[in-house]
Amino acid sequence: MSTVAQNSKPKITEIEGFGIDTIPDADRTSTPWDLFRIQFGGANTFATVLLGTFPIAFGLSFWQGVGSVVLGVLVGTLFLMPMGIFGPRTGTNNAVSSGAHLGVRGRIAGSFLSLLTAIAFYSISVWVGGDALVGAFVKLFGATDSQGLRIFLYALIGLIVVVVVVFGYQFMLFVNRIAVWLNTALMLLAIVAFAGVFHADFAGTPDNLLLGGFWPTFILSALIAMSNPISFGAFLGDWARYIPNGTSNAKLMLATLGAQAMTLIPFIFGVATMTLVTGGDYVVGLIGAAPNWYAYIIIVVAFIGGLSTGTTSLYGTGLDFSSVFPKLSRVKATIAIGSVAFIFIVVGRLFTDLLGAVNGFVGAIVVTTTPWMIIMAIGFWNRRGWYANEDLQVFNRGKTGGRYWFSNGINWRAMAAWIIAAVLGLQFGYYPPVIVGQWSGVAGGIDLSLVVSIVSAAVLYIAALLIWPEPDYAFGPKGPRIGRSAKREIPEVK
Repeated sequence: MSTVAQNSKPKITEIEGFGIDTIPDADRTSTPWDLFRIQFGGANTFATVLLGTFPIAFGLSFWQGVGSVVLGVLVGTLFLMPMGIFGPRTGTNNAVSSGAHLGVRGRIAGSFLSLLTAIAFYSISVWVGGDALVGAFVKLFGATDSQGLRIFLYALIGLIVVVVVVFGYQFMLFVNRIAVWLNTALMLLAIVAFAGVFHADFAGTPDNLLLGGFWPTFILSALIAMSNPISFGAFLGDWARYIPNGTSNAKLMLATLGAQAMTLIPFIFGVATMTLVTGGDYVVGLIGAAPNWYAYIIIVVAFIGGLSTGTTSLYGTGLDFSSVFPKLSRVKATIAIGSVAFIFIVVGRLFTDLLGAVNGFVGAIVVTTTPWMIIMAIGFWNRRGWYANEDLQVFNRGKTGGRYWFSNGINWRAMAAWIIAAVLGLQFGYYPPVIVGQWSGVAGGIDLSLVVSIVSAAVLYIAALLIWPEPDYAFGPKGPRIGRSAKREIPEVK
């Protein structure tokens, strides 16, 4: 393990100065425990609760709903766990780290995935947080529910999220430290609040399931739950890059496993409370069914949760796009993306079907991000965890060449495998009304999109490595684990 000179942590009120350049060893002051807290805090919110309501909305019973979210979270976590080990090795975020496998220009694929994820989960957090405040104000203070009130509250939460993200990592870590414990305690109080009206034998609507049959509906519900851990895939490096190089891979993966397992609290909260809501907006209906004292608590949970999910989603995308568009600093990129996302929030919430939009977005996230994660994990194993950090930064500095230049900045072995896997997966997906793949009905309505994207990504990438060996300079002294390498000269950095 490397010896690291530890500096004191920056104050939370200091605007973060680091972008996607390699974090110096002396400034890596975080631990796997911080990685746990920021993941759990970012997911211990009403945005995750909303995803937990889908199984009941689709017609499943309470216990079937619990089973679907447990399955989705655990499977998604297995794919997510390796994504926390790149940051300490490379000192940068996962999108830039992916340049070692997709090429320093090809890593823009990771930037695209982080943008898609950020817009989806930033929007969900602001939507649900704002709706909770609306419902509470109507019930407790006699306010009138109106589009104007909703837009005002969306804007308030969205603006505070942007401010937190502008300050950067330390401020965001502080917010999520609060969200971890406070929101957990407040959600567990729901056991007391709804003890007299909740019934675990809730049967759902077995004769009116969303996709007609049990298994198609169950699997769709599990895929939606799976989107939550998968959504962290592009972002874990944003926080893990502050953890010292040499930190045990096992500790990093256990931090992710523990954090995602804890998200079953908000997921099951969503499944259970959705059984009490009939018609209308879930959050507004929940507040209507809650005793007054718990309605006040929901205000706190919604506000803190909106901040924690919004910040974890928006931070990484602002960080990454400041490198894709060099004229934008991290702060400017964050403000620009936050503004675009807020327009999407208003249009999506007021003029389209929220349930359908969320369903479509999370489906696209799972099917396109999972094969990217598979390629990253295989690449890490094949390279034996060896990376040349300076060469990862070539594109970000406006230069060409280096160990990861491959073919004009793109490693077509990995890029082709990812594109084909993502496209094939989407053809088997069924996430109405956004995604209806042409082969979505081949298995009697059961969604095969994830299986297709995972298997095709792994098979195509490994086959490409065997048929077209990567240059030897991309590997450490021990060489590749898969096949052989090709003798090449390192392209000069210009």
